[in-house]
Amino acid sequence: MSKYIFNARDVAAYFKWFGVPSYLEVSYMQYIFSIGSPVLAYPLTGDFEKFKGEVYRELYYLWANGFEDEKSDISYMPENGARALICDQECINLESYMKLITLHLIFTKNLPYVKINFTGLPLQLGIRCDFSLFEENVVRAVEGLNLVSKDAFGKPFDLSLGVPDELLAISLNADFKERILKERDFRETLRSEQRDTMRELKEASLKVFGSIPFPKAKKGRKASPASTAGEKANKHTTSRGQPKGTPLQETRHKDGNN
Repeated sequence: MSKYIFNARDVAAYFKWFGVPSYLEVSYMQYIFSIGSPVLAYPLTGDFEKFKGEVYRELYYLWANGFEDEKSDISYMPENGARALICDQECINLESYMKLITLHLIFTKNLPYVKINFTGLPLQLGIRCDFSLFEENVVRAVEGLNLVSKDAFGKPFDLSLGVPDELLAISLNADFKERILKERDFRETLRSEQRDTMRELKEASLKVFGSIPFPKAKKGRKASPASTAGEKANKHTTSRGQPKGTPLQETRHKDGNN
């Protein structure tokens, strides 16, 4: 089986589905562009600006069609009338979903696996076909996207024997992972860029909304003795003698000090 190569629509759908912040989109593009042909379709690997333009065009298309987050209908991801490249046409939504999972494993280097219960996916993804056909397509999707499955004990699980009603750990196969992720620390780069962005926002905010110093009292102007005495008396009365919720004048009247 030939291995699937991602295109600009897939990358844009990942950004939308997983909520990648807009100020980090270019960093994600640079990262996957640096991996190149093992992951991206060959026409997209020659010029980064062209690749970026394609992804932004697809981002706008997805946004205009309501594909906004993980609650979006997965069927909005491929173009109208698009043909499935890994799965049977009846299971194109499974193909789209597994593309997003694979991209998530590629972008999150330190994430060892994603847990999936394939038995519940047909209802979740709106797939209507015989379950035996769905099981065959699960095998195609996993193999075609360079993935492997393991059970709850970390042992390899052969999906060709059937899909179990339990969580399976889906991860990139070792050879593919070593080939595309070697000597790359994308998460550290992102953390650094996030810190820089937050610092820039803080500095910009301080310039606009920073604390305004109170004006200093003019020289030669002193507070009158009467006002000073009144403030002291008021402070003393309200802090000790005044019951909570009782007006100050009413309290003085009762004490006979009006």
